[in-house]
Amino acid sequence: METIAVQDTYNDAESHCYGCGRLNPHGLQIKTYWEGDQTVCRYKPQPYHTAVPGYVYGGLIASLIDCHGTGSAAAAGYRQEGRELGSEPKLRYVTASLHVDYLRPTPIDATLELRGDIEEIGEKKVIIAITLSAEGKACAKGRVVAVKVPENW
Repeated sequence: METIAVQDTYNDAESHCYGCGRLNPHGLQIKTYWEGDQTVCRYKPQPYHTAVPGYVYGGLIASLIDCHGTGSAAAAGYRQEGRELGSEPKLRYVTASLHVDYLRPTPIDATLELRGDIEEIGEKKVIIAITLSAEGKACAKGRVVAVKVPENW
């Protein structure tokens, strides 16, 4: 697994997202890494991320899939161009479409693992399939369509 998170390479001006912004002290601050040909994110929900006692709120699950998806898109963009993460010009992607299927209740006391598979990559768009698991069981599946933002965004 790589040691630098994709989100840690974003420009400061683009690092305030509630889900993945390293400069948002109140946010989730998720991190996306390459692990072979998949992207991976691990996240430990807090007690206040609850839906009903013992289980994670679905909105948190959607946020994790969303931000892991855009981070995965940036990682894939760098890899496609044969560049190191964070090299100039920096790449940033935003969500064009997010689809989440909830498969089973997600336990709040487990570390969640998100694994992303790049389904399609083009010049301006990346499609990522993501599985969110807890304790080795798939709890949600998502699909993110992410688009590259222009350098002067």
